[in-house]
Amino acid sequence: MEIIDAHNHIWPKKVVRKAKECLEGCRFVKKLVTLPTVDNLLKIMDESEISKSIVSSIASYPRQVVSINNWLFSIKQKRLIPFASIHPFFNTFKEELKRIKDNAFGVKLQPEFQNFYVDDEKIFPLYEELQKLNLPVLVHCGAEISALGGVCSYSSPKRILRVIKKFPKLKIIGAHMGGFLMWEESLEKLAGKNIYFDTSNSIRVMKKEVLKQFFVKHGFDKIIYGSDFPIQNPKEEISFIKVLDISKENKQKILSSNIKKVLSDIY
Repeated sequence: MEIIDAHNHIWPKKVVRKAKECLEGCRFVKKLVTLPTVDNLLKIMDESEISKSIVSSIASYPRQVVSINNWLFSIKQKRLIPFASIHPFFNTFKEELKRIKDNAFGVKLQPEFQNFYVDDEKIFPLYEELQKLNLPVLVHCGAEISALGGVCSYSSPKRILRVIKKFPKLKIIGAHMGGFLMWEESLEKLAGKNIYFDTSNSIRVMKKEVLKQFFVKHGFDKIIYGSDFPIQNPKEEISFIKVLDISKENKQKILSSNIKKVLSDIY
């Protein structure tokens, strides 16, 4: 059974320890399973029998976009599928998206890291261009826990729904089943809509009954396996999916077939 992991974060070696410090303490509370480098990801992929992984690295500020993307383009290989970084307030985003179209396979947005609300009308020109270029966008959805003890949400299911309605042809992958720690709201507002969900950091911890309702209401054609490496170990979620009480065909859809469908036009 082929496995493609749709949600991974890695950084260049020169900044990876700084990124680790930020994630584990200074801004967000995350315990990493290992240092998120290319080599460590490939090692874990081998151990988990993952054939390919979508990888991203977030530009927290507009000035970081070009250098981060240059690095992501440089590590592209058969097993690593870059989803490039774009900042909503990067002035020349149209030119950068053309570069991304030529060198990567989608973009990743992290509203909490990048400090924007997903349904802010100032962001709409970016969505319009992504839709025009047929570039998939992987978006962090739901809450985020800060190191200060608070919970913020720039990308609640209600806000994501507004984007879906405004841009019906935009290929959105809603990370964390459409709403980390907000799964009941995601089930109510997003399940059954034109959005893909990735399973990362969600299906093992949400209530079993809620997960079952997702399968009934959303079906299996738009649910995609993602691990959220290095925050989660891919092995754990793969093992969970493999023993779900669903058909082998539906397991295969989640583990690889659905993300292949998303990428089919450009990969």
